[in-house]
Amino acid sequence: MRRILLFWTALAVLLTACSSEPKASQSDAPSAPGEPANIYGRGASGKRGVVASAKPEASQVGIDILKAGGNAVDAAVATGFAIGVVEPNTSGLGGGGFMIIKLVDMPEPVVIDFRETAPAAAKPDMFTDAAGEVIPQSSVIGGLASGVPGDVAGLLYALENYGSKKISRQQILEPSIKLAENGYVVTQNLFGIITDNLANINKYPATAQIYTEDGLPPEVGSIIKNPDLGASLRLVAQGGRDAFYKGEMAQKIAKAVQDAGGILTAEDLANYKAEARKPVSGTYRDYTIISVPPASSGGTHIIQILNMLENMDMSKAVPGSAEGVHAWAQALRLAFADRGKYMADSAFTSVPLAGLTSKDYAKQLFAKFDPNKAMASADAGDPTKFESGSTTSISVMDKDGNMVAITKSINYFFGSAVVVPGTGIIMNNHMDDFVLRPGHIQSVEPGKRPLSSMSPSLVLDPSGAPFMTLGSPGATRIIAAVAEVISNVIDHGMPIQNAIVAPRYFAMASGQVHVEGRIPEETVTGLKNLGYDVNVHSNWDAYFGGVQGIVFDRKTKTLHGGGDPRRDGEARAY
Repeated sequence: MRRILLFWTALAVLLTACSSEPKASQSDAPSAPGEPANIYGRGASGKRGVVASAKPEASQVGIDILKAGGNAVDAAVATGFAIGVVEPNTSGLGGGGFMIIKLVDMPEPVVIDFRETAPAAAKPDMFTDAAGEVIPQSSVIGGLASGVPGDVAGLLYALENYGSKKISRQQILEPSIKLAENGYVVTQNLFGIITDNLANINKYPATAQIYTEDGLPPEVGSIIKNPDLGASLRLVAQGGRDAFYKGEMAQKIAKAVQDAGGILTAEDLANYKAEARKPVSGTYRDYTIISVPPASSGGTHIIQILNMLENMDMSKAVPGSAEGVHAWAQALRLAFADRGKYMADSAFTSVPLAGLTSKDYAKQLFAKFDPNKAMASADAGDPTKFESGSTTSISVMDKDGNMVAITKSINYFFGSAVVVPGTGIIMNNHMDDFVLRPGHIQSVEPGKRPLSSMSPSLVLDPSGAPFMTLGSPGATRIIAAVAEVISNVIDHGMPIQNAIVAPRYFAMASGQVHVEGRIPEETVTGLKNLGYDVNVHSNWDAYFGGVQGIVFDRKTKTLHGGGDPRRDGEARAY
């Protein structure tokens, strides 16, 4: 245990020395061998505004909108469109997501749900054969994998209803159009993702034409241009949502999906609606956590996990120690057991949100914690007794305390791999997020939104003032990543960049406990001695997400943004 404490003391000193909320100009800070480039230069601090996203080009788009007089929503929407261009493997016009907004003049925050929906012709057994077995890859690659995309509807709904009205739609989209037309640099991260997904990319000529060089991955440092996507964005800039959901572009999307074996129609697109929803909320050590409701499970279970951990003094559980990971593993197991039983699109089933986020229910679950033995698996509890959703993430906060977080996705890297010819749009494969057999709470139904773990979240300080905004990609690992960063900041006093850089861990209702390779060897041994099967990942593994976050220091009136080096994340500020 002494070696663990020495390790974490040394790490804390190192992080404080190298990462005390560096300015954007420090992005050339050196990294140690084996680390991603510029770990400690991913953060940025400013007095007037910060944008944190998975790509520096996209973050800069948001900062430029703030400088031009836009508000946090304007900046977030502009960044959202831009990230779909420069990080095409994770999101874009063919996907969907969630946005949470709290402007200072709003009495209550709002969630914009622009998650994909199942097409009208969808059926619970659409991915199974005559014997009831799931047809391999049918929900992952090709047209059948695509739900009705909500990206354009959601971003424009936010802009029209919560934007400043000082920045036009054309101004919001122009930077993304230029990025698509002029191109962006292939990073080591993007090169690796294209390489890993090359077989799927090459199945569709329109996809291969953009993202390969004669069927091979483009070299690191080369430029990817997507003029067709630029033209699509220009049409949206001119004609709004109808330019995407009706007319020629909708016809092209429906045809491409159907040609690839899908069932999505132009009528499905015309009928799509983004929904404004009430967020879920809870408290953690007097801080208020505000996040997204179903069809995302993320916000509810982040609150549930933190409610459980509130019953112990996490500040004494050294991050990365066997004791600390053991506590997280037990909380995650219990939350994911409930997720599997109760969570789905609340328009199609009753979800016991009040019970799942109840502190009394959390105390009941916490009573199942055993400090001396692994929780090998967990069964769902009964929250009803307490009744009264690959991805990218964006965080924006300005000097006035306006806060926005977006998490959006096309699901797997490069989604269904289908690019709509002539548009540059990659279609999602979010139908894979349904349970693929009939008879489950999460089975496919027409118009239903598949369950998500996306968790863009806001945190208010004990006085109720704006404090933090954050989110992450990473499928189910999103829930753990966001909760762990919140705990790192609140329980351990870490600056946001340190909290993001800290090693992560993950567990579901059963199975292995996953840890990053930077976790001390003593921790791995300790977990195994408790009875866990431990899967040690690489030191900086994108499996554990890519958190982008911002913290407001009220004492210095300074905004501190953090970017995740597990991806290409970087904050920008002014």
